[in-house]
Amino acid sequence: MNPILPNINDLLEQCKSGNQRAQMEIYTRYYHAMYNTSFRIVKDRFKAEDIMQESFLTAFTKLETLNDLTLFGPWLKRIIINNSISEFNKNQKNSEVPLEDVLYKVEDDQGIEEDYHFTNVKAAQILACMKTLKDNYQIGLTLYLIEGYDYEEICEIMNISYANCRTMISRAKDSLRQKLKPLMGS
Repeated sequence: MNPILPNINDLLEQCKSGNQRAQMEIYTRYYHAMYNTSFRIVKDRFKAEDIMQESFLTAFTKLETLNDLTLFGPWLKRIIINNSISEFNKNQKNSEVPLEDVLYKVEDDQGIEEDYHFTNVKAAQILACMKTLKDNYQIGLTLYLIEGYDYEEICEIMNISYANCRTMISRAKDSLRQKLKPLMGS
């Protein structure tokens, strides 16, 4: 029998009053998605962890400024992405990350692993090809294809014009397609 989990909005209201259990519950619910978002940008497990910790702290201390609690998830993700891009820009070095660190096993609600070998192989090929793209192409494609941001949001995040954003994403897609052709047997 599962205990009834509190609603996110109820937890956020408790967080506003400094309830640490509510903060921990929010952290637990959002941890994996936010970590993966940061990791895709900074490409370093430890930096992604640090960014995530700092971002959650920022979110909890500025929670009063969020008018609509239903927007907490996207608001937190924006904080994570902004902090990740800032860290990425500070350390422009391009370190190698083992592909195994990028891929993680998906589990169903009972904790039983599903077989995602075929999907992971394709995803691994695409991620490996994305790593060979220029840094701004990698970030742009990650935000557009993986995180689901639209052009306007990417313009804001990357501090570029709309036309530059569309051109960059288009060129990044073309470059990725060209790099994937030999792998797909085309």
